[in-house]
Amino acid sequence: MPFWTYMLHCEDRSFYVGHTDNLEARIAAHSFGSFGGYTASRLPVALVWSEQFPTRLEALAMERRIKGWTRAKKMALIRDDWDKISSLGKNMK
Repeated sequence: MPFWTYMLHCEDRSFYVGHTDNLEARIAAHSFGSFGGYTASRLPVALVWSEQFPTRLEALAMERRIKGWTRAKKMALIRDDWDKISSLGKNMK
């Protein structure tokens, strides 16, 4: 079973990063506010990045890594700009 790490862009211009084993259902839950928590008060949200991983542990590790990144580094990830990510710091994989 694959797992996903994903990033949402919220109405207040913030980013939310999470992981799941069902990307479509999780994005729908965020979009309808039924997931609760951070995104429920920041609707609408849009999926801006996702990556598939073979295990939950790998997806969770990537989620935690990205949560520690600056906004500039997250935006570089969205653009798939690995040169920029590299230049912004060494906390990447």
